[in-house]
Amino acid sequence: MEQFALLLGATFNAGTVLAIAGLGLLINERAGIINLGAEGMMLVAAIAGFATAVHTGSDLAAFAAGAGVGAVMAAIFGVLVIWLNTNQYATGLALSLFGTGFSAFVGTAYTQARLSDRAKFDIPLLADIPLVGPALFRHHPLVYGAVLLALGLAWFLYRSRPGLVLRAVGESPESAHALGYPVRRIRLVAVMTGGALCGLAGAYLSVIYTPLWVEGMVAGKGWIALALTTFATWRPARVLLGAYLFGGVTMLQFHLQGEGVQIASQWLTMLPYVATIVVLVLISRNPTWIRVNMPASLGKPFFPGG
Repeated sequence: MEQFALLLGATFNAGTVLAIAGLGLLINERAGIINLGAEGMMLVAAIAGFATAVHTGSDLAAFAAGAGVGAVMAAIFGVLVIWLNTNQYATGLALSLFGTGFSAFVGTAYTQARLSDRAKFDIPLLADIPLVGPALFRHHPLVYGAVLLALGLAWFLYRSRPGLVLRAVGESPESAHALGYPVRRIRLVAVMTGGALCGLAGAYLSVIYTPLWVEGMVAGKGWIALALTTFATWRPARVLLGAYLFGGVTMLQFHLQGEGVQIASQWLTMLPYVATIVVLVLISRNPTWIRVNMPASLGKPFFPGG
């Protein structure tokens, strides 16, 4: 039971990176924009956050740097695909490739850097409860922030007027434009917000979760976060659930290795990606279900007045 509690706690920690990034990409896609550049944005944000933490010693400054870098990269992507009408898929892939190379170049000077000892965030009294304490009440505040973010986003999308407008833009930008809504600006704000959250996830990865800088340390988490939006049928609560599911699969490999299970480490490393493929294959067996839940204008360019 003690090992299970530790595994559960590690699952929440690992799932937070996927949850924050996945919720950011969900905002993008609800506005009708698909951004395949999450991996690159998270990598650049990871080195930006880590470098900021090294030089300032402030985690908050590191998070701000990561979110800011993610928002700027997303803004560039947004201008290209929203105003210049470049292909969303090709532009996103280019952004991901750029981020991978740029982060490796900039991060060379920080591969040997180390952060100061991380503060512990135990909730008084609750953290001392046997089994439950280590599993639920000894996490960084951002772990709980991811849960609040999912709940807040669900309320925003389904209970607030701006959220309904955002969904309308994702479903039928022509109709939203005819009603007088600035579709392009709404999409740009959504893209930048999503980029900021991807950046925050990258900074959390390098500053809190690891904490260190290694080239390519995102290791496919941006792609898994992208797959999460489809897995969750574009619903925030399901993104959170999916993030913890994939986080649990990721941590299971380390748990099995620690228990001495005689399985090649390469097979265990493959687990999160195999799980992603299996889930997407199962979902793809019902294309009608995806079509009903997917924003109707996802990935489609919008030409106002055209």
